[in-house]
Amino acid sequence: MQVSVEARQHAQALLDFIDQSPSPWHAVDTAANQLKAHGFKNLRENEPWQFKAGGKYFVVRDGGSIIAFVLGQRPLVESGLRIVGAHTDSPGLRLKPQAAYATEGLAQLGVEVYGGPILATFTDRDLSLAGRVVLHSEEGVQTRLVRLDQSIARLPNLAIHMNREVNEKGLVLNKQTGLPLIFGHAANTAEAKQQLTATLAGKLAVPTEAITGWDLAFYDTQRGSFWGMAQEFIANSQLDNLASCHAALEAITQVEKPQSTLICALFDHEEVGSESATGAGGSFLIDVINRLCLSSGLSQEDKLRSFANSFFISADMAHAFHPNHAGSYEPCHHVQINQGPVIKTNANQRYSTNAVTAARFMQLCALAKVPHQQYAHRTDLGCGSTIGPIMAAQLGIATVDVGNPMWAMHSLRESAGVLDHSYMIATLIQHYAS
Repeated sequence: MQVSVEARQHAQALLDFIDQSPSPWHAVDTAANQLKAHGFKNLRENEPWQFKAGGKYFVVRDGGSIIAFVLGQRPLVESGLRIVGAHTDSPGLRLKPQAAYATEGLAQLGVEVYGGPILATFTDRDLSLAGRVVLHSEEGVQTRLVRLDQSIARLPNLAIHMNREVNEKGLVLNKQTGLPLIFGHAANTAEAKQQLTATLAGKLAVPTEAITGWDLAFYDTQRGSFWGMAQEFIANSQLDNLASCHAALEAITQVEKPQSTLICALFDHEEVGSESATGAGGSFLIDVINRLCLSSGLSQEDKLRSFANSFFISADMAHAFHPNHAGSYEPCHHVQINQGPVIKTNANQRYSTNAVTAARFMQLCALAKVPHQQYAHRTDLGCGSTIGPIMAAQLGIATVDVGNPMWAMHSLRESAGVLDHSYMIATLIQHYAS
């Protein structure tokens, strides 16, 4: 398989983006820096918004979600919105508020399962912590990003001599008793707690007593990589769904003077249902759109007219065909890695796609000279969902659910195709330019 220099550069940029974004809060920070580098202005929700014709802006809500937008050349009521939505969070292990304790002289960390990770993939990996720490100071409550670069914790497997059927029955980990991570030695729980807070305080260069809480996730310290005989595949954590976030950001920063108003909305909490102030089920996107409409002097009728002229692409990763598990897939819907974006359909509205919105996306792929594929889940298996149906219901805007094919979704180490990332970027650029 031939992989172009451009496709390899796009894939490397994605791997770099993920490596810089070990938590949703880091992903938003990385995205904000990328947007600033392309001339986007940072707005704050508690301040008045003033726009310039053709202006480029972004706003962050609570650190984990970000919405960027570019004002179009044509009136909003005529051209509508061109929206891409994705999510910044990935399933995994989150640190509990009172996490550290001691067992038989070993310091351990209690974790809570976030979303639906493949828990077995967290064993025997070099794990560290990243996220945000809340500090109390004379100036009040402050939030700081933190990332411990070195591996600090591990979940060692039980030896096969004590788990003889692991290869026949698979590794089963009790979420309460089987997941606490080992991170050192400690004579007692007080010492274990001191070690954890001292490590965080040292990284932030603050006194330990300044730390009042945290939102911290464990991440794999191994960096992203290319693999395959032609280096046509990539592997990393959080491809679901930082790959879609990165493609959307690349697209919105490359379109100059668009006719329509463009929006790139990256939400937290998709993996746990999106029902939060920063999730797609919250008010973030509609709040931004309302302020855009107010600034344009649109009446409620004009706003609804603009919605009728709009198109929403919900971008989340898709299930690539795995030759070792052919029976897990719906016949005639075997999507292949490196063969283009996937249009996802479910009659029960787990995906928002219908025949009309699918056709619109196919047309965008054709204009971008990109192949496309179609996916439906096996009828006798529960189908996952995305932000697409949530946003379609909230806004009443024509919506399609798409994503690039990948293997090992929700593993700590996922895989995807080099070509597909370039294909998705090209298609989203076409969407924004339409």
